Amino acid sequence: MPPSAPPSAADRPDAPAAPTLAPRRAGSAAAGSATVILTVCGVLAALAGVVLFCFDPRHYHFYPVCFFHRTTGLLCPGCGALRATHQLLHGHLAAAFRFNPVLVVSLPLLCWLGARFVRQALRQQPLSLGLRPAWLWLILAAVLVVSVLRNLPGEPFAWLRP
Repeated sequence: MPPSAPPSAADRPDAPAAPTLAPRRAGSAAAGSATVILTVCGVLAALAGVVLFCFDPRHYHFYPVCFFHRTTGLLCPGCGALRATHQLLHGHLAAAFRFNPVLVVSLPLLCWLGARFVRQALRQQPLSLGLRPAWLWLILAAVLVVSVLRNLPGEPFAWLRP
């Protein structure tokens, strides 16, 4: 008869339970990845801001071009946004407004939406804009009206062109 192995600690009733790893919360991995993503986005935005601060889009041509304007000759709602952002980074609000009035007027809303997004991501809440559909339609209509007006010929609409 072969010798039997001594009883293991798990077989003895008086032995303490083996330590187990506590189950990880399902949201902890998502929170960690959201924090990493927000950090990377923040670093990239800061780097882009430094480049835009140092290099004026009117004088340096390594910035992306507007394909809509290049193809159609019309100004899109975003035309002039890089130049406006450059002026905003230098503290020239009036010059920024001349390049893209829609961007300058929408900055408070964009900052509020960005802060709301970050807060929701860090609290592991479902992401939502928090705007009613009527407000979204109103914003879209305003952007389209300004886009049409800035492409009309004549002096009354010249202030909307970059």
